[in-house]
Amino acid sequence: LYNRDDIARLHQIQALRRLGLPLADIGALLARSDVSLASVIDQQIHMLERQLAQTARLRDRLLRLRTQHASGAAPDLADWLQTLELMTMYDKYFTDHELRTLPYFAPDAGVRERWAALAREGAAALAAGMTPADERAQDLARRWMLQLEHDTASNPELAARLDHMFSSEPSLQQGQGVTPAMVDFIVAAFAETKMRLYEKYLAADEIAHLRAHYGKRVKEWMPLVAQVHRAIANGDAPEAPASRDLARRWLELFRSYAGDNPATHEKFRHAMAQEPELLAGTWVTPDTLAFLRRAMTPQ
Repeated sequence: LYNRDDIARLHQIQALRRLGLPLADIGALLARSDVSLASVIDQQIHMLERQLAQTARLRDRLLRLRTQHASGAAPDLADWLQTLELMTMYDKYFTDHELRTLPYFAPDAGVRERWAALAREGAAALAAGMTPADERAQDLARRWMLQLEHDTASNPELAARLDHMFSSEPSLQQGQGVTPAMVDFIVAAFAETKMRLYEKYLAADEIAHLRAHYGKRVKEWMPLVAQVHRAIANGDAPEAPASRDLARRWLELFRSYAGDNPATHEKFRHAMAQEPELLAGTWVTPDTLAFLRRAMTPQ
């Protein structure tokens, strides 16, 4: 059943598994011809350092709990266990620095109460059969997205990671009351707030095209915005090939709902210049647009 190359590959897999690498990472490593032993070791050291940091954070939490319990100020056991479960889950997606500095993870109860209130509003809207076109749904979506933008420090990469965490953790969805259906509803209602603004600048057929195509690729925007933010933060030149590729992808997404008519494109640009609200809650800034404009300029 197996030839010599198969047996050699199996031995490589076993050796990497003994280092603690997940099978998915092993497959990616063995598929590359440029992987060296040093890079494998470096990857494993990085993984172990992260595990050690997570273990240290858990130890610190347990020490604080013991101190609180000794002073008679410990929280209810069920509440504390739920909080501990959530924080351990957060460790899988965010660094210690991010957990300590992001407003979303602030220790005060105000953040949790605000999101719990938004989740209750979302659940009530879904239960009532409210549509994204309803002005109440749009108001909720606007407040939701602005809160999310604030609580992720206006960093789209962190917002995308937060979205990935919620979509990947059913227990988190249940505990926070934020379901995939609710997120889809918020996204659709938020899109409706933007289309209401564009209606003032576009013809009837242009709006019809926008409505028919806007939602098809809407989830591709956040990762792309995050990559543009990262390029700007890294000091990448707009004229660099990687920056021009980002601009090309941006323009492709824009055309997917705006169409290919240059006159229509100009109407969208005019609307963006006249309506600052179009950028609210999108993580897109004037600096982002300026970078992309330069990246789109022919050399």
